[in-house]
Amino acid sequence: MWRKVAATVTPLERRRAAKVEAVLDVPVPPSAPVVKPSPVQVASPHHPAAARRGPLPRAGEDKVGLDSSWERKIARGGLEPDFSLDLHGSGLDQAYGRLMHGLAQARAMGARVVLVVTGKPRPTEAADRGTARGAIRAKIVDWLGASEHAGAIAAVRGAHRRHGGPGALYVVLKRKR
Repeated sequence: MWRKVAATVTPLERRRAAKVEAVLDVPVPPSAPVVKPSPVQVASPHHPAAARRGPLPRAGEDKVGLDSSWERKIARGGLEPDFSLDLHGSGLDQAYGRLMHGLAQARAMGARVVLVVTGKPRPTEAADRGTARGAIRAKIVDWLGASEHAGAIAAVRGAHRRHGGPGALYVVLKRKR
């Protein structure tokens, strides 16, 4: 069968490779002295634990603070916010002040989930971050990370569509211990 198929095929034109002229040895002018790299230390295969750094994450827990049951609740819309902040339509200065005051109030009340309505994000360049429409949404993660509340925040996730979808965020606060 293969011979019948092969008999119906016509070969493609072979393209000839362009002639490459030989490169002459040209002396390289002396520049900076050549420095040999230092040897790299590699963990012994007999001691794999020596190569690990820090504890391994527990099963069912992601690396940014929420376990899988929280993630499932968020994805299915089963998470009910304990406190809501609406920053939509505010200027940057006013939104920042309201966010900081609202988080302080939510923490004082013992809230675990804060719904922050920011308005839908707009596609912006990194250089335009915070200057175009959607400025609050673009800046909010930076504000949270630099605030006095940063140590009390377990995670920040996009809200389910029934709570505002792409125009809102859940700020999950750590439990008081």
